Amino acid sequence: MKKITIAIDGFSSTGKSTLAKQLANHLGYVYVDTGAMYRAITFFAMQNGYITSDYFDKETLVNSLPFIKLQFKFNPNVGFAEMYLNGENVENQIRTMEVSGNVSRVAEVSEVRAKLVEQQQDFGKEKGIVMDGRDIGTVVFPNAELKIFMNASMETKAQRRFDELMAKGQEVTFDEVLKNVQERDYIDTHRKDSPLLKATDAIEIDNSNLNREEQFQIVLDLVNQKM
Repeated sequence: MKKITIAIDGFSSTGKSTLAKQLANHLGYVYVDTGAMYRAITFFAMQNGYITSDYFDKETLVNSLPFIKLQFKFNPNVGFAEMYLNGENVENQIRTMEVSGNVSRVAEVSEVRAKLVEQQQDFGKEKGIVMDGRDIGTVVFPNAELKIFMNASMETKAQRRFDELMAKGQEVTFDEVLKNVQERDYIDTHRKDSPLLKATDAIEIDNSNLNREEQFQIVLDLVNQKM
């Protein structure tokens, strides 16, 4: 059976990563969480004082890019590959609200996007890959055999993100999460370089009223049609 490239794009907190992991595990494909890559660079910038809520030293971050090494290493205990930044596992550190609050500004930087898109394209040379993000079907893999665009209502996205953070023991309010999701969506869709867009040949799925298994079966049927 031929291998294909599956590109999953969409707004924040629409379950892109969950779906991508399910598909990769079922198909035996490589899964790449591009959001984790942008989060790792954001975490690096925060660690080094390059970015705060009201300050961003883009030039210094850009000059530091050659010294940032990102790797995915599979962890059999959790069943997926975790993000490593310069040899350190940062999977948990990159999932905080603080990183979420800064990641869209870092992702706007053209030099950051160029570095990561090149690396992402290298990952997919052999096909048999599921990749999720904001510009996978439009920029990274414009010739992907299957492109999915994920959407959901704003309240649904915020509630999912809020539940996820609460489950991890983070102290946040629903209003804080809602504001963060709204801001990220605005920045992602309005940036000059590779804004979040639905590819013309992408299939849109609004999963506001779908559970994980219903969503998975819909997309798996689409995969089987392409294969």
